[in-house]
Amino acid sequence: MVSVHTSPLEQPGTGDAGGMNVYVAEVSKQLAARGVEVEVFTRATSGSQPPAVTMVPGVTVRHVVAGPFEGLSKDELPGQLCAFAAGVMRTAAAHPEGWYDVLHSHYWLSGQVGWLAADRWGVPLVHTMHTMARVKNSHLPGGDTPEPPGREIGEAQVVEAADRLVANTDLEARELVDLYAADPAKVRVVNPGVDLEVFAPVDAARTAEIRAGLGLGLRDRVLLFVGRIQPLKAPDLLLRVAAELSRRHPDWRDHLVVAVLGGPSGSGLARAGHLASLAGELGIADRVRFVPPVARPELADWYRAADLVLVPSHSESFGLVALEAEACGTPVVAAAVGGLPIALGDSGVLVRGHETGPWADAVEDLLLDPARRKTLSGKAVRHAARFGWSATTDRLLEVYAEARRTRTPTPIDATPTLADVSQALVP
Repeated sequence: MVSVHTSPLEQPGTGDAGGMNVYVAEVSKQLAARGVEVEVFTRATSGSQPPAVTMVPGVTVRHVVAGPFEGLSKDELPGQLCAFAAGVMRTAAAHPEGWYDVLHSHYWLSGQVGWLAADRWGVPLVHTMHTMARVKNSHLPGGDTPEPPGREIGEAQVVEAADRLVANTDLEARELVDLYAADPAKVRVVNPGVDLEVFAPVDAARTAEIRAGLGLGLRDRVLLFVGRIQPLKAPDLLLRVAAELSRRHPDWRDHLVVAVLGGPSGSGLARAGHLASLAGELGIADRVRFVPPVARPELADWYRAADLVLVPSHSESFGLVALEAEACGTPVVAAAVGGLPIALGDSGVLVRGHETGPWADAVEDLLLDPARRKTLSGKAVRHAARFGWSATTDRLLEVYAEARRTRTPTPIDATPTLADVSQALVP
């Protein structure tokens, strides 16, 4: 696997680490459990990182030196793809020929490197976009920076070069065809998953213990946002909803808690203190808790402690946060965009647009109706149970096998090797 700009070893929720990190890590572990050896190539971001790290038996994460360790943003990484590709080739040269069977690249930067490596090794290229520039730009929040044309061109090249394109949802599959002219015969839909052992519901007594441990009261109404803090994810909407609810219900104010769990990312890095300032302007600074990214067991506790999880993103290829919350039995209110309708099914509430009023209405209705929240909680657990990482990996293995059977040889494949020439010269 190739994951240039972010490592599966990184903590999701800040910088460039997010759902893609979880995807690569979980799929790799599932493949290893099935006896498939996995190597993940990612860019080294510290001089202290060893060249190779065993994530679990059967999964090796290889840190490739390409450019300075620190100070490079994701937008600057295209200039380092040649160096990264050279590092991948150098590492692979230590293996015997035919070592790799499939190359699975994640995000367009990795697809550019994967395109070259797959040709060189004579293996199929399977690519997962995770996000697409043309989709993001069509849903860009006001004031945010659009993705550059160079990314769109790079994505289109990878779409054409890949033997198989893995889409998270049917909608993403259509977007690949409609926006990037992908060959429908090459597109396969594979839903992402959730760790159903880590993210699982608990009883009321355990929920009370969890709340106490997190400094939350039993009477608190807890609204939770989980994700990278950037305009695309719209965490500011959560604060505006809380302020509106405090205006509508002054008696709620002292027991309303807004938890924002994550760190700044992307264009949000330039406005790292924006949310705290906004909370002050809205008069709810004392009701907002900013929590840095946490390990998954603690993240599961935050989901369990919340009354509602809000996912107000302007664009989401799927929405792992929604699925994780549902697996814990917490109802979700989400934007009706991208893959979120699939992630929610009938177990949450979808809101169109990003105006404060409709969002506040949806949240208010659920907070006033414990019986409905309980019904949605049961539906959420059952819905999430359909999306284990085991099912995702089973489907990916089918895609890999199909790509190997149907791969179209490239001109590089047709170039005679030294062994071919030697054999031809033998009488």
